[in-house]
Amino acid sequence: MTDTPTCDTPSDSSLPLAQATALIAAAISPTGATCALPVSDALNRVLARDVTAPIAVPPHRNSAMDGFAFKHDKHRTPGPSTATVVGQSLAGHPYSGSLDAGQAVQIMTGAVVPDELDTVVVQEVVERHGDTITFDTTGIDAGAFVRNVGDDIALGDTVLRAGTRLGAAHLGVMASLGIGEAVTHRQPRIAVMSTGDELRAAGETLQPGQIYDSNRITLRALITQHHAAASDIGQVADSPDAIRDALDRASDEADVILSSGGVSVGVADHMRAVLESEGTLQFWKIAVKPGRPLVFGRWKGAWYFGLPGNPVSAMVTFDQIVQPALASLEGETPRDTVQLTAVCESSLNKLPGRMEFQRGRLGNRPDGSLCVLSTGNQDSHVLTSLSHADCLIALPIESTGARPGDTVTVVPLDPAWGLASASPR
Repeated sequence: MTDTPTCDTPSDSSLPLAQATALIAAAISPTGATCALPVSDALNRVLARDVTAPIAVPPHRNSAMDGFAFKHDKHRTPGPSTATVVGQSLAGHPYSGSLDAGQAVQIMTGAVVPDELDTVVVQEVVERHGDTITFDTTGIDAGAFVRNVGDDIALGDTVLRAGTRLGAAHLGVMASLGIGEAVTHRQPRIAVMSTGDELRAAGETLQPGQIYDSNRITLRALITQHHAAASDIGQVADSPDAIRDALDRASDEADVILSSGGVSVGVADHMRAVLESEGTLQFWKIAVKPGRPLVFGRWKGAWYFGLPGNPVSAMVTFDQIVQPALASLEGETPRDTVQLTAVCESSLNKLPGRMEFQRGRLGNRPDGSLCVLSTGNQDSHVLTSLSHADCLIALPIESTGARPGDTVTVVPLDPAWGLASASPR
């Protein structure tokens, strides 16, 4: 994989979010490495090859209900009708005898419908006396309650496309076709680190001026939630040599390096300068709040994302920038972000000039329409307000905020949300 040239972006400008994500999408492509996994172990992996049906599903005509199979043509006159039951067809144990006109077979759900028969009457409307059944044929159409061969999947259908992230239903489809192995893209390897002399790990004793490092915990959790593998490089001191050493160690084992902190313009923020002088810097500011200082580039063989140090900024920029990039690196077909419209029930303050993501919680109004409430303090260091949120309220660059009763756009935070391109059958 070759380095993409540095974007010609003035150092005092901030890229709009859409432009930043487009630049990343153009730069990043799947690693190309694949692996074959048992279907039972392939949950959340991304298919590397199309899946084509080697059989039809269902592979034989079968009954959708418990009842009695009969030949509709022999009982087509509306009204009471009788038939002689000559045997049973059970799931896994088809009826194998011969059949004459007017005869019927007791049948269970999923059992094979004999070739000579074409319709099922449910057992609840049948009276049986010995081997004779009586039922009203009025309203029973030919083929009722019979599932035909290939009703779900026809032989040769492309049922799953390369680029599909495999969920439980996808695995069930593959299993229903008798496919025991899935060829998937290798998950990207991601190294996570935090920069800052003030950081300490949970459990350690804080000295004056120190804080606990929450970013590595939250970022590793987000990576796991988004189905990749993460390694922890640890906390890195605020010095160019320490940063350079950490980047070298991370690039030896990872496809992506993800750091937080040290990417702004403070006197102790060295990450951007190291990357700019010895790596490849593609951009370092985005017109987003929270999260303006964000670095994207390359360090040796690894992609690099430098997220802001404030915890909310780190999580929001991961959601908006890093997660889609990881999906592309893993070969997942791009999905449009779900955006919902809701009535705002809080006063939201905002200055124009940057797109802003405020934390919110969705609900329903008495009329059933969607509403959203702010979760409180929107400062980028207030992680508790994000812990109470289930969505981000997306306020455009030119917005000056919102008032109760205004309509706003919200983006659910649940990673399961997403609009995939339709998969042709």
